[in-house]
Amino acid sequence: MVRLRNPLAFTPLPVIIVVSATYIALFAALVSVHVTVPRYPSKTPAGINLTQAWADLDTITRQYHPYNSHANDHVREYLLSRIKAIVASKGLGSDRVDIIDDNVSNVTLSARNTTVYFEGTNIIVAVRGSDDKQPLYPQSSHGQAVVRAAKNGGVLVNAHYDSVSTGFGATDDGVGVVSVLQLLSYFTEARNWPKRTVVLLLNNGEEDFLNGAYAFMRHPISQVPHTFLNLEGAGAGGRATLFRSTDTEVTKFYRKSPHPFGTVISSDGFKRRLIASQTDYVVFNDQLGLRGLDVAFMAPRARYHTQEDITRETSMNSLWHMLSAAIATVSGLAADTSNDFSGSGKSSPDGKVDAGTGTDAVWFDMFGKAFVIFRLHTLFALNVTLLAVAPIALIALVVALSRSDKMYLFARKKYVHGPDDDQAVQLNGWRGFFRFPITFVVSTAACIGLAYLVQKTNPYIIYSSPWAVWSMMLSAWTSIAWFLLRGASAMRPSALQRIYVLIWLFVGGFALLVFTTILAQRDQIAGGYFSMYYFAAIFVALLISFFELFFLPRKSVYVSRFDTEGGTRRNSEAPSRPLTGTTGGARSDDRPILDDDATETTSLLRGDRRSFARYGGRRQSASEATEQDQPSSGPPDFGTPFPGEQEWSGKLPSWLWILQFLLLAPIVVILVGQIALILTTALHQTPADGGSPPLYIYLVMAIFTALLVAPTGPFLHRFTHHIPAFLFFILAGTVIYNLVAFPFSRSNRLKMYFLQEVDCDTGANTVSLTSLDEYVRSVVRDIPSAKGTNFNCSRSESRREMLRCGWEGLPAKVVPTLAATFSNHTHAKSWIAYNVTRAKDGNEATIRVVGRNTRACRILFDKAITDLAVHGAVSDPRFNATGSTGSREVRLWHRDWSQPWNVSVKWDSGTRDANSTLSGRIVCLWSDANAGDIPAFDEVQHYMPLWAVTSKMGDGLVEGSKRFKI
Repeated sequence: MVRLRNPLAFTPLPVIIVVSATYIALFAALVSVHVTVPRYPSKTPAGINLTQAWADLDTITRQYHPYNSHANDHVREYLLSRIKAIVASKGLGSDRVDIIDDNVSNVTLSARNTTVYFEGTNIIVAVRGSDDKQPLYPQSSHGQAVVRAAKNGGVLVNAHYDSVSTGFGATDDGVGVVSVLQLLSYFTEARNWPKRTVVLLLNNGEEDFLNGAYAFMRHPISQVPHTFLNLEGAGAGGRATLFRSTDTEVTKFYRKSPHPFGTVISSDGFKRRLIASQTDYVVFNDQLGLRGLDVAFMAPRARYHTQEDITRETSMNSLWHMLSAAIATVSGLAADTSNDFSGSGKSSPDGKVDAGTGTDAVWFDMFGKAFVIFRLHTLFALNVTLLAVAPIALIALVVALSRSDKMYLFARKKYVHGPDDDQAVQLNGWRGFFRFPITFVVSTAACIGLAYLVQKTNPYIIYSSPWAVWSMMLSAWTSIAWFLLRGASAMRPSALQRIYVLIWLFVGGFALLVFTTILAQRDQIAGGYFSMYYFAAIFVALLISFFELFFLPRKSVYVSRFDTEGGTRRNSEAPSRPLTGTTGGARSDDRPILDDDATETTSLLRGDRRSFARYGGRRQSASEATEQDQPSSGPPDFGTPFPGEQEWSGKLPSWLWILQFLLLAPIVVILVGQIALILTTALHQTPADGGSPPLYIYLVMAIFTALLVAPTGPFLHRFTHHIPAFLFFILAGTVIYNLVAFPFSRSNRLKMYFLQEVDCDTGANTVSLTSLDEYVRSVVRDIPSAKGTNFNCSRSESRREMLRCGWEGLPAKVVPTLAATFSNHTHAKSWIAYNVTRAKDGNEATIRVVGRNTRACRILFDKAITDLAVHGAVSDPRFNATGSTGSREVRLWHRDWSQPWNVSVKWDSGTRDANSTLSGRIVCLWSDANAGDIPAFDEVQHYMPLWAVTSKMGDGLVEGSKRFKI
């Protein structure tokens, strides 16, 4: 290693220390922010009691409490009592705080080929704003409807209190629910009272079709708020991230959160439908017309919708992270009395709230401390400006360098006197130009090759070991890039290698910026914001390298040293050969060839021309040509170049590289690294859930690896072998691990989707697990009721790339039996009762359905019906009962148990016969696994291996069905 003489010099030791320390520090900071949660404060704002919030969370998550469970009723009763206690403790009347126990609102809606009828049981609390003097509901005065003024728009805060049937709902959505309770306590403090009305919604039924949010639309108070904050959970702990937002104006209030976290790229994922799951956000924004934000937990997804979504897997820190963001955001929205969210004040023809319009936003956090937000239009304008200014600036510098005779870039040779000289001085300015593109392609191709190798050998290792995959990718790219760049530099050293790498980075960054600018303008995709900063950093670093060239001697001055008064010309290739065993100074100990030494190749006229030049022709001498560049008394000082590099490079500044690196690397690593971590967390466990293929994730990681490490390209050739060798050993170890390690673990369990189907006509009872092919078979073999049986496995219809294995399982006891002597078959027949009454003329009928000990049933039709009406439903022009193509499934939800539905349907005959048949199945669902009424589920839970966990397949754990024909 070269001895450290100048701590800032562009020599191996300073480069290794600065580059390595910077990358390690930045990666450590990014990962630390990503995986840790800021500690909750010892002193909280007035009205906030974290101890009480944690007690509330512990209470509501003691049992599974899906909508179709008795535990759901208990949670609802508890939440109502807590709300009333909070309001009573503040001595507030209904004129200031209105508690709405909504057992009235119902909704009928259609999505694709499915119709949903739902009876809501939402809990709504309205804290009247101090500046809101109008009634909360439209009233009639002298026959005229009195509509609330547009300026009185309020703020909606939503969380759903139902869980899934296989999860306790601590973060999905218990933390959101207790945050709403704390917001009620906070905003009913006199010092915190909001100017705008704050509507707090605890909705029931989100997990089954976003039903609770749709039911809220049916209540008149849904017209009060113009903005909203939705609190959700798709993980089990960690930080609550800003999932998405509607516009810049609402998002700016999230900026005051003490620990903001998130990037707009997640919002783009929803916008481009790359994320299939949805939250109540879409109802409030798309259907109701409100503008707002979606804040949710996102990791670890392996615990999402499982029994591991419990309080022990989250923390008070996570609770405070979501609550503090909610306080800051809602306080800002509720205090804003501008017209940003008022709209025109006119009623919308489609029944939506007129909340005005906002502008598309770009936003991201910086280490969880600061929040950057600006308009997408601003990003577009900055991108266009950069794309125009950067090339012009570089062209201007090239012209200036050329006029000053210091354009060594791409300079092959220069003649001492003119092209009629017999030998030119080789400048070797092209040396090093093509190294980086070759290196970039080879290194990136190696990462892509590793992606295909892992996909082929052990595709799901990313599920439990994303850090091992990242280590493999980063070490592969870096070690291969070093080998190529350092090897080329050792064979043919070039003082211009750094600037040539920056030029290629500039070209690639320019192309990337053009692409993201088009996306921003055409598709309103803001996730390419990083490319603007990336390109700007490269551009500034490249400017520095161009300015460095002005420190070089003029080319005419440099070549003039080969035509001296003594009549000597040095071998122009000699300086390119490094002197073995030296650290600087002279490049070669070869004897220079004297101009007057005659050889067999010496021109016969050469001596005469030299003599003429010296004695008789007054041709300008070398010393005269230098003018003021050097004293006439001695040779010019060209400095001391780095060993082996071009001799004319000795005057290049030795310290500006640090400025270039610190401009380039931190910006790139912080912005690109944050996006890479967010995408990894969001995607790395989705393939095992039937999402996108694992290869896509590995390819994304390979691309981001290249983006992250490319800034080391201008400096990597100065590294000695020590760091790359260490990285190569990491590469070898991680490749072996990623190819042979078991992909699941106790903390990252593979989900097995449970369903028990009972044919109530025949008594057939099938229990099934659906998961990845090579793993679900081994799990089913170890379940006692499936051992020794020929269980059947086939491809799942609803989840891609998954296998469904079914066997005759333990009988369900979801409906209490009056006689113990009933057989399972006889008992199952009593679960569902239905009656069909057909109209005398035409294809119309009324189907009466009753499910015992349930409040959820379905009617599945073998062909689509054209119209339907549920008795008790209220017509709403915002919703269509059957859609444009009819409906093949009707989902029915009661708020009471064992109550009938009366569904009137119409259908087309499809034949010349006016009267035709209609057939299908009636299916009722049972989702309550708390009382031991589903022994097959309990058995699967008990015998599940440590690396697997049970989740729900559908809305019900048990589905009983009967055939019907009209």
